[in-house]
Amino acid sequence: MSSTKEELENLINEAIKKVGGYKENELCKYLPVSTGGYMHHFTFRKMKKRDPKELMGYIKKYIINGSPSAVSPKKRAARGSRKRRDQLIFSRNQLERMLNIAKLAGDNEIINILSPKKSLASAKRDLINSIRQNRVEPELWNAYVECSNSMNSQMNQESQLANS
Repeated sequence: MSSTKEELENLINEAIKKVGGYKENELCKYLPVSTGGYMHHFTFRKMKKRDPKELMGYIKKYIINGSPSAVSPKKRAARGSRKRRDQLIFSRNQLERMLNIAKLAGDNEIINILSPKKSLASAKRDLINSIRQNRVEPELWNAYVECSNSMNSQMNQESQLANS
């Protein structure tokens, strides 16, 4: 059994020299797998421990006996910012024009949707100022409630993520 491990180590070192690499993980790029793409370095290490003869066969077939060529990586799902295709994107000028049209039409629902969202602090400040001036402005109260609710939901989501 130890002779197989020694043979494998010698074969790995020979393959590393042939591809011009420094570490055994660099060999993975030259070893295709049936699922597409090249072999993952975890799979390489597993095979090295559990099935060294099969790994030796791969290395001989794709690197030692032939001219090694890098395998293109497996296609993966997009990560990070996923663009939503069902949303319309408006420029600042277009939003301002639509807001003015909604104001002229007196459509409060559309005005609330298109109005820039205030921070909780600014909504609170505006609401307190209106109270001090003895003005009743339901829009300010609605903005404050909306900011407060969104802040609470964000805090709940963060605490759920922290707990999981």
